[in-house]
Amino acid sequence: MIDLRNLRRVAATALGVTAAVQAGTAAVALPKGRRDYVDVVWGPGLGAIALSSALVGTGDARRRWALATVVGGWAARLGAHVLPRMTGHDEEDPRYAEWLEGDSTARVIGKVFVMQGAAQLAVSLPIQVAAASTLPRSARRLLLPAGIALAVGGAVLEAVADRQKEEYTATPKDERPQVLDTGVWGISRHPNYLGDSLVWDGVWLAAAASSPGGWTWPAPALMSYVLIQGTGARLTERRMEGRPGYADYQRRVPFFFPDPRRLLGS
Repeated sequence: MIDLRNLRRVAATALGVTAAVQAGTAAVALPKGRRDYVDVVWGPGLGAIALSSALVGTGDARRRWALATVVGGWAARLGAHVLPRMTGHDEEDPRYAEWLEGDSTARVIGKVFVMQGAAQLAVSLPIQVAAASTLPRSARRLLLPAGIALAVGGAVLEAVADRQKEEYTATPKDERPQVLDTGVWGISRHPNYLGDSLVWDGVWLAAAASSPGGWTWPAPALMSYVLIQGTGARLTERRMEGRPGYADYQRRVPFFFPDPRRLLGS
């Protein structure tokens, strides 16, 4: 069961939090010509929504705080991972410079900060609905621990993938293989994006423990589409075309989802 009045309050609070995060980021980023700073607040912004939803919601307390803890931990780790890349150099990411070339300040605000804020609200919809919903007494409530476990597993996979990639990048070029194909990068060519996708699949599953939460399935579907076909895996594949050893890597390692036969050693 969902408390619609409370859901409106949760949604309004999420909107206010998101607007504050994006406005603050724009105020810092625009004067410096670093529109790419918006990447830093993607995770923390979602973490802030999860926390505010837990505080304002009146739904099942265990689920509210479990989601806030998992998403908050994921967000903190991701923010700490992205921040050094942004502050480590003075030049804006070329992708943003190319995408926003010639745009006015108002258009940049709309395309970058408003768009990301809207995406954060859409992706976090399962969290908001869960915060205002009670858990049923039926076996459906078991979707909550299953979803939390899936989200935690995805967060761990993403963190491990990022750590292994950092270690690979830090190794001198003449001492490392042409392509990172060990560890989790040996079971998927994009384990970081796969882990991220599983986080939001798990969040949705936990929300779906209540019937209203099940209807928020477009949120994880949108996230998975972006991670696979949008700014994630497919874009990376195009950027890696022509890199020595990458074609062979593509033949040996699955694109996104691991091959169960490889995992079982058959």
